[in-house]
Amino acid sequence: MKSMKVENVWDDALILDVNNVSVSRSGKMILRDIDLRLSKGEFVGLVGPNGSGKSTLLLSILGVLKLHSGAVRIFGEPPMSRKLHGRIGWVSQAASNLPRDIKITVRELVQLGTVNAKNMLELVDRKRRQQVDKAIQMVDLEDVKNTDIGRLSGGQRQRAVIARALASEAELIILDEPLVGIDRESRNSLLKLLDGLCHDEGKTILMVSHDLAAIRQTAHRMIFLEESIRFDGTTEEFPDLVELADLRGIGNVHDEPNSKEVE
Repeated sequence: MKSMKVENVWDDALILDVNNVSVSRSGKMILRDIDLRLSKGEFVGLVGPNGSGKSTLLLSILGVLKLHSGAVRIFGEPPMSRKLHGRIGWVSQAASNLPRDIKITVRELVQLGTVNAKNMLELVDRKRRQQVDKAIQMVDLEDVKNTDIGRLSGGQRQRAVIARALASEAELIILDEPLVGIDRESRNSLLKLLDGLCHDEGKTILMVSHDLAAIRQTAHRMIFLEESIRFDGTTEEFPDLVELADLRGIGNVHDEPNSKEVE
């Protein structure tokens, strides 16, 4: 009797699968035994102290960093697979810090999101122009679409970079500290945009932020990372400051009474 080959079946509702991933850099373990799964339409906030491995995890998911152990699959494919082109939008920490003297308009920047190995030498066709127009409309930058990026505010530049990701028709959007360097009004506007992309457009979002209050107002689910995942649950279940201290192994230094007698 011939043996049957069993193929791995990928659940279409599953976007990202991080399976028992550990990452070391310069001989030091930065991430240890990370298990993480994202489903379609989730908005997940990733938080943790400085140096906890948040950016390292994002870069590992994208395939930029080599894994010490474990595996990452996005839409059932390894991170650097050509099959993932255009399906992942990446917004880095430096997105809003584009040089002021850069001579590129919002529209030109967003149009870069439609470029791939197959069409990079071709003229921009009607479909790509429509993708660009839709992305600019989604981030509410139509009034400044022909303005140089350097003349925009930090929040507007951040929106333009997100539009570039949307122009590729990305289904998974990964953002590393998108709220850094923008004012309160821009922050609230950006969070509202991301919330709409999740609820109205069915995008899946994984966002790192140090702004705990802001991310709790937007994300459906929160993950607290410090080398390993210390918490993974709904926003409503996210621990308070005392519970976070316990998760991090930080004791209350004021527990012990002052042993010095007052004369």
